[in-house]
Amino acid sequence: MTTQATTTQTLERRPGEASRDELAGRAHNIRRHALRMGAVQGQGYIAQALGAADLLAVSYFHAMHYRPTDPHWAPRDRFLLSIGHYAIALYAALIEAGVIPEDELDTYGGDDSRLPMSGMAAYTPGMEITGGSLGQGLSIAVGMCLGLKRKASSSFVYNLLSDGELNEGSTWEAVMSASHWKLNNLIAIVDVNNQQADGPSTQMLNFEPLHDKWSAFGWFTQRVDGNDIDALVAAFDAARAHPLPQPRVIICDTKMAKGVSFLEARDKTHFIRVDAGEWDLALDELDARRPA
Repeated sequence: MTTQATTTQTLERRPGEASRDELAGRAHNIRRHALRMGAVQGQGYIAQALGAADLLAVSYFHAMHYRPTDPHWAPRDRFLLSIGHYAIALYAALIEAGVIPEDELDTYGGDDSRLPMSGMAAYTPGMEITGGSLGQGLSIAVGMCLGLKRKASSSFVYNLLSDGELNEGSTWEAVMSASHWKLNNLIAIVDVNNQQADGPSTQMLNFEPLHDKWSAFGWFTQRVDGNDIDALVAAFDAARAHPLPQPRVIICDTKMAKGVSFLEARDKTHFIRVDAGEWDLALDELDARRPA
């Protein structure tokens, strides 16, 4: 990733030049930040954070244009977290990106913290929307993209939503609206981890075949392994460069709790309570797999 000084005070991150090794290192650090925040509360949506770390690393260190120290900079790309309970994942990415100081990590979920357990735009720098009720983020993204087009802005809007949000009718209304308005500045990212509070997502309300459905709604559609950095880089590049006037979606199949084997092996990982000693075990295992 190119880091360009626009003034002596302001850094600007632009798409494109991070090496594969750097992206792997960023993803590792995002997982580590998330585990450290989870340890503060002893519980949380940590499996989602571990699973989404690779797509967040590619978003923030390969695909997006923004200024870490100026989260309201008008020409920025926007990243919308529709899934408010994934906040710990986005905080970890914002800490790694330098939007939030790392020393705030230990305040996670505490009184007067800027890092509440569910994402709130009024509290947290870089949190574009207050996520939840689920299924609203993509609708907000559609409105934001329409506004940016009226301003002749070249910015992209990225919207991360979960497979569970595909149960919501409002999501599909937004999918149809984005296609109707030819929103080529919208890139949706669907985290398909096949896990909801009550069990596997496909057993709650089956949403497959996803690629065919999004394509049928008029979106430029890609489906990739969401824990494969090379595949993610190629998909984000293709989404940004796609020449036709249509919205873009990257469907990412991810592994819950990716990188910590004893958490990966749990039957239910939607909300994890971890015993005190297990946080250190998780960090030790993650560090043992640290990219070269």
